[in-house]
Parts: sequence; C-alpha cells; structure tokens
Amino acid sequence: GSHDSFSFYIDEASPVGPEQPETVQNFVSVFGTVAKKLMRKWLATQTMNFTSQLGAGIRYFDLRISTKPRDPDNELYFAHGLFSAKVKEGLEEINAFLTDHPKEVVFLDFNHFYGMQKYHHEKLVQMLKDMYGNKMCPAIFAHEVSLQYLWEKEHQVLVFYHNPVALEVPFLWPGQMMPAPWANTTDPEKLIQFLQASITERRKKGSFFISQVVLTPKASTVVKGVASGLRETITERCVSSMLLWVRVR
Repeated sequence: GSHDSFSFYIDEASPVGPEQPETVQNFVSVFGTVAKKLMRKWLATQTMNFTSQLGAGIRYFDLRISTKPRDPDNELYFAHGLFSAKVKEGLEEINAFLTDHPKEVVFLDFNHFYGMQKYHHEKLVQMLKDMYGNKMCPAIFAHEVSLQYLWEKEHQVLVFYHNPVALEVPFLWPGQMMPAPWANTTDPEKLIQFLQASITERRKKGSFFISQVVLTPKASTVVKGVASGLRETITERCVSSMLLWVRVR
C-alpha cells in the first residue's frame, strides 16, 4: 500500500486545503508561492503516479478527498494540504489498469473528506458506480473475501468509505472495516513498538487492517528541516529500520 497515494502531484497554484490550520493559511497568505514550494517538500509522500504504483505492486490506495473553495464546477480533488489531481482522473487511471489485468484486485480507502456536503458524497458514489460497476465487491464479512471468491464473482475493487454514507450503499465497506492505527511519532523505535502491539490487537477485530509504517513530522521537525523536506529529514534515516521490521513480519 501507499500513504497519501495521490500526492505525487501537488498543484502549487491551488489554494490551501480547507483542513489546514490558521497558522498555515496565514503563512501562505504572507509568503505566497514560496510558501507553497516549501510545503510541497513536506506534502508529497509519493513520486510515482497511480499507473506506476500499480506496476510496482501497490494494491492499497490511501485517498483523501476535498472540494475546492469557490469552485463553480463543484469538482472533487485529491488533497493533502494543497490540492492534487481531480478524483475522476485518478479513478480512471486505476480502472484502466484493472481492465487490462482482470485478476488484479485493489483496495480504495476513502478515509478523509474535506469541505464535502451530502450532494458531494452523492456525486462521488455515483462516480464510483459509473466507473467500476460490477467490479466492486459488495460489503460482506471480511473473512469471506479471498482471491478465489473475487475471481469467481469478477470483483476487482473493494471501496472503504469512512462516512455514514457507507451504511446506505451496498458496494461501500464501512470505514471501521479498514482500521489504520497511527503511531504519530518521529522515532523509528517507537514506531516499531507501536506496530508490534497493533499487530497483536488486529487479530481480534475480524476486519481488514493497516499497519502504518510511516513517521510523522512534528512542527519542530518541519521548522528545523524546512528547506530540505520530508525525504531528507525523516524518510531516509528510517528506511533500513522499517525494511527490517517488514521482512521479519
């Protein structure tokens, strides 16, 4: 799986996302484009687009959706601090791969929604229905889902939707069926301890489960490494520890 899967593209010309705190909003209003360029270094957690991620073996996508302020078209966008591509374009890219590879299965986890009203959710649900149709697996018991089952039913997509709308739509899996506990630390050792504990706990849940093998920068981390960015400040120094933990698991 990939974290903030859509963040390979960050639109520096876009407004700041509605979920950002007032301090960030003020920072951008004062420093403009320069501020957004610095933000991009910390917001872009991926370098490959959806097609390249799929080619590399990614089958779980972490998706965060937002409306854009004062957008007359009411488009839906991927967002992480700043706006990314249109949701429809990303879903089409994934669908093209699935059409070419009928035995492949993906998990689409819509886990954050920003600035969305009921009619925005209705628009997104209809978009999923129009695009994926019978490729989507209806919500059933997690333990019943195997590749053999999905192949027999010709299902290729499981959509997890962290909003009450999921309870009204048969092909949406409720968000609690894909829990993703978050360590919220910059310390690799604390992260590994958290992951070990959460693996023991997940066996009791009867659901799918995410182990978030990611470090999260604090405000002080960003200030100290403001010009360098996420990769140099956090990612590279912990990769060996994380890879070792994954191999052991």
